[in-house]
Amino acid sequence: MKISALMTSAGINIGICVLLWSLYSVLRKQPAFVRVYFGRRIAEENRLLREAFILERFVPSTGWIVKALQCTEEELLAAAGLDAVAFNRMLVFSIRIFSLAAILCLFGILPVHYFGRKMHRLEISSEQLHMFTVGNVEVQSRWLWVHSIVLYIISGVACFLLYVEYRHIARLRLIHLKRATVNPGQFTVLVRGIPKTTNESCSTDVDDFFTKYHPSSYLFHQVVYKAGKVQKIITGAKKACGMSDPSTDTTLDQSCEAITYPCSLCGASSDSFRLLPTAEVAKNIDNEFWNCLQECAAAFVFFKTRYGALVASEALQTSNPTNWVTDLAPEPDDVYWSNIWLPYKQLWIRRIATVLGSLVFLVSFLLPVAFIQGLSRLDQLQKKLPFLDGLLKKPYMSQIITGYLPSVILLLFLYTVSPIMIRFSTMEGPTSHSERKKSACSKVLYFYIWNVFFVSLASGAVISQLSPSSSTKDIAVRLAHVIPEQTTFFITYVLTSGWASLSSELMQLFGLIYNFIIKYVLRMKEDIAFVPTFPYHTEIPKVMLFGLLGFSCSVLAPLILPFLLVYFFLGYVVYRNQLLNVYRMRYDSGGLYWPIVHNTVIFSLVLTQVICFGVFGLKESPVAAGFTIPPIFFILSFNQYCRTRFLPLFKTFPSQDLIDLDREDERSGRMEHIHHRLRSAYRQFPGNEDIKLEKIVTVGNDEDQDEGPSSGEPNGEETCEEQEPSRRDLSHPTLKGLPVSRLRDSVRSIAFLWTAEKRSGDSALISASIN
Repeated sequence: MKISALMTSAGINIGICVLLWSLYSVLRKQPAFVRVYFGRRIAEENRLLREAFILERFVPSTGWIVKALQCTEEELLAAAGLDAVAFNRMLVFSIRIFSLAAILCLFGILPVHYFGRKMHRLEISSEQLHMFTVGNVEVQSRWLWVHSIVLYIISGVACFLLYVEYRHIARLRLIHLKRATVNPGQFTVLVRGIPKTTNESCSTDVDDFFTKYHPSSYLFHQVVYKAGKVQKIITGAKKACGMSDPSTDTTLDQSCEAITYPCSLCGASSDSFRLLPTAEVAKNIDNEFWNCLQECAAAFVFFKTRYGALVASEALQTSNPTNWVTDLAPEPDDVYWSNIWLPYKQLWIRRIATVLGSLVFLVSFLLPVAFIQGLSRLDQLQKKLPFLDGLLKKPYMSQIITGYLPSVILLLFLYTVSPIMIRFSTMEGPTSHSERKKSACSKVLYFYIWNVFFVSLASGAVISQLSPSSSTKDIAVRLAHVIPEQTTFFITYVLTSGWASLSSELMQLFGLIYNFIIKYVLRMKEDIAFVPTFPYHTEIPKVMLFGLLGFSCSVLAPLILPFLLVYFFLGYVVYRNQLLNVYRMRYDSGGLYWPIVHNTVIFSLVLTQVICFGVFGLKESPVAAGFTIPPIFFILSFNQYCRTRFLPLFKTFPSQDLIDLDREDERSGRMEHIHHRLRSAYRQFPGNEDIKLEKIVTVGNDEDQDEGPSSGEPNGEETCEEQEPSRRDLSHPTLKGLPVSRLRDSVRSIAFLWTAEKRSGDSALISASIN
């Protein structure tokens, strides 16, 4: 690839970035999109709506950049949690190390590459990119010692910065443990694999077991129910009741007659909705709700002290490790209720199936990556597709196809990775949202490293140049030879997947489209309660992949470093702005993503040494190749020290700190208040006691009846606080104020409960009302 093709790709992406950033600075000041760009602050502060009208609405500005840079780490920690701080420190680490690498490599190594051979030189724009890589250095060159020294400096400084950041995150995690707001998860143990007995219920078994074996610390317990569908029904019923205003009498028109619609099969009329006595319906539905629940072999067990819960969670309860499995419970908002009731003995099968599915998806991605690499090699493309010869001879078209199109296509394919991996992680059976995202983060990271880095290298040149009789040594030699050549593709990938994707993240394109459809197409109200959480499982692997590219190409192709530095600087601004304004923190893992970051950086440093060992061997420089071996042992030793010094703090809580917290709470008299709060901390059916079931006075004959004339109308989700009596809402013709969507939820809910009642033999009230 020529420099001109690279500049074409850079020019396109710079133009996209400038356009989207300018458009963002205007759209963020428009009242119509304020919930898209300030979702977290509106949901938590309720004051930004007034601030959005102050600035000039149609003039691009840079004030938001200044605010993002002026935000302190304490403010970021308070607004977005420790996970956000760990993510921010990852960007800070990348900026520091690659700033040093850019200075050393651009001024020390790049001149060595460019003047590595005695040859006729062209204009910079007409030069090939390989002129700026180590491939342009002569064999047995005496200048390779410069590469070795720079490699030593980068590796040493990277390890030092990693140590500083690891220590900082570990200190913040201990502070997170001692925060003022009490975490109920520190007093709670999640028990799974409860063995079944013939006579006793699961609740009785749990109480007997912990009363017998943990009598001094056991407090009480809460059994988990198999109620995935019932939980959705209760949520829909809560929303339906929340839409009605109990302070007015116009919510339900008690004097209206039942509306009838003709049946589409026989033409007869049927009563779709009928008003019933509210007190009787409420009592019956409440009873049937609890009757249809079924206990599962899992429970939350609460202890008197944090230390008691820690001891119970770490100990092996019985001689059978699959029975009475205990772990510290996640925070209440972090619990993933859909997976808690899964049988514990079934989880290993799910994990094996998930690994197999991930491997199949990993292998199936080889075909599009190979196709994309074919586009980046113009000579092979002309041979395989001769009908494109006339089009490829045009200079601008060839520059776009080789310099911009491959990375764009790869970026579009990679958009499918995160949703699939989060689905795989859900199938594994994690009990918390943060564990689910952490597992997906690791899978996406492995996928990126394998397909974007290794497969791109292999499919780019190794496969096309090797024969079936090639040996392992030939493959290693060819891989070391092709890495400098493939940096041209990596640079364009940084431009598209880095710069352009950051602009897309800043613009919130999906949020804008959704907001436009809801407000202007379907004419619905916005759901103020829905604020997305930050996609750590998507963004961390992306940043780590760029870090891998930076380390592996720093001394071999330094031209990639300026583009990476621009990406990290832009990401630092964009992500801070998004964490402060857009995304809401519903749960916090306490910085558990940092060990993933640390391990990835260690892997990148070791891989860089291995690649340089092969490249220096190709240049027949045994001294330079030998100098790459000691850093490998140093990096691995440093990693082992960090695993011993810091990693245990990310796996469990120190007993010393927990005991000090327990004693402080007992001295201050807060322990009784904490025990009282534990009784309502973990609610599998949130708000089921708050749902005013007497307000639901409609029943449906079956679920198909809601497909009538009202089902084609758009529906929306609002909260009680958003309702305005003066605004019209979509409602049933005979039920004023109750929206169609909530009416549909209530009909489905009561129809399901009516079916459960009919099976139990007690269907007097609801059967009489329908018949």
